[in-house]
Amino acid sequence: MPILNVQILQGHSAAQKAALLTAASNAVVESIAAPLPSVRIVLQEVPAENVIVAGEIGKRMVRVDVALIEGRDEAKKAALIAALNQAVCTSIDISGEDVRVLIRDVPKVDMGVANGISAKAAGR
Repeated sequence: MPILNVQILQGHSAAQKAALLTAASNAVVESIAAPLPSVRIVLQEVPAENVIVAGEIGKRMVRVDVALIEGRDEAKKAALIAALNQAVCTSIDISGEDVRVLIRDVPKVDMGVANGISAKAAGR
């Protein structure tokens, strides 16, 4: 049950945002073999005046926070980071230098899934 929170600066078109959501979903599915129905992504737009990168207010950036049920190995995580970076760059025309992906492993007992049970109780 990958859950992503993607933060971008305001100002992208609806088409770019839709492309980003679609590309990020596909990146998750293809890189870690997650089933598409389990992928959840929330896109948040941040005003430029609320961002500082390397001392520069309003510098373009993307931050992708990923919560995963624990258990994926380092190679899968590296593939996910690379795939998400590429999805972001292609979708909104930003340099990979300005993209950060953070992965957090969530213990199975701490991840709620469908019908209000834990991932462990669901057999994941």
